[in-house]
Amino acid sequence: MHPDLKKINPHKILIINTFGIGDVLFTTPFISNLKTNFPNAFIGYLANRRTTVFLEGNPQIDKVYVYERDEFKAASAQSKRSFLNKVKASLDEIKKEKFDVVFDFSLNRSINFLTQWAGIKHRIGFNFRNRSPHLTVKIPFDGFERKHVVDYYLDILTFLDLKVYSKELVMPIGPQDRKWVEDFLKTNGCQASDRLIGVIPGGGESWGKQACFRRWSSENYAKLIDKLIENYPMKIILMGAKQEEEICQRVKDHSRAEPIDAVGQTSLGQLVALLERCHLVILNDGGPLHVAVAAKTKTVSIFGPVDEKVYGPYGDAHKHLVVKKNLLCQPCYRRFRMTDCAHVSCLTTLSVDEVFEKVKQLL
Repeated sequence: MHPDLKKINPHKILIINTFGIGDVLFTTPFISNLKTNFPNAFIGYLANRRTTVFLEGNPQIDKVYVYERDEFKAASAQSKRSFLNKVKASLDEIKKEKFDVVFDFSLNRSINFLTQWAGIKHRIGFNFRNRSPHLTVKIPFDGFERKHVVDYYLDILTFLDLKVYSKELVMPIGPQDRKWVEDFLKTNGCQASDRLIGVIPGGGESWGKQACFRRWSSENYAKLIDKLIENYPMKIILMGAKQEEEICQRVKDHSRAEPIDAVGQTSLGQLVALLERCHLVILNDGGPLHVAVAAKTKTVSIFGPVDEKVYGPYGDAHKHLVVKKNLLCQPCYRRFRMTDCAHVSCLTTLSVDEVFEKVKQLL
């Protein structure tokens, strides 16, 4: 049995997702539909600090709470008292709102326990490997497979007899970030009429040391940029986080062209606005892909170990093209685990021409 939310008509709803950028954006259609079903409900969102920029301007979210695991670790290292004080402060902040319902997507036993401790009566979410034993509605879950993550979240609404009205990713873009982009492009010799292609050879911060398994080579990106410049009257903008400067520098070193360099120069909000300004973005599987999709920009994305049916661009298939080798071993990232792979043939054998053909379709 599950609670009849229509009958309960919750006044305050909390959503918890402490994963990366893509994961948080995947919950935005869920939020939109939740708000449509309960237009007067107060909606809170607990997320890690890095992703709050994508939530704080969302008109459907009333308050954003921060959970940063490293901050709890630092408090624990300082002293047991510091840790307990931080836990209490976080718990009190949630508790005072008196939420009726929580949708806990953290897959985290400690967070799940705290939602019960905070007195939230209806606790709904995925119970992966019994990591969420304190849920009142445990949805069987072995990991995301065979369908997109967004659809997993929306299926919860259907399970609760709530209607799904919209399936678009939602991401606000601030006027100050658009103004920054306008000034940045002027400084770099771009006119308002120039068509821009964004290139992101990194892929965001998720996966940590294993991120290399998601990246097409810098040398191939350089060759692709040269081919684009030769065939199209467009300007190329190289983008990426500051920690990806080395990857992007290799692209510049191997390219005959001189792309506009925005690597390490943008905040997350400015990156969103810059992606919005692009006619097309070429990039690896990862958080920036989903930001580009949410910014309504066309994408050509490169997929290796990851299943694009689960983590691919969620939107119009004619505007978002995926390039992959279709090897028998793909995908080898399943249920949050990457199998041992010494060759990564899915990416190393993917040619520049194969990617260029997909780009041509959108240009």
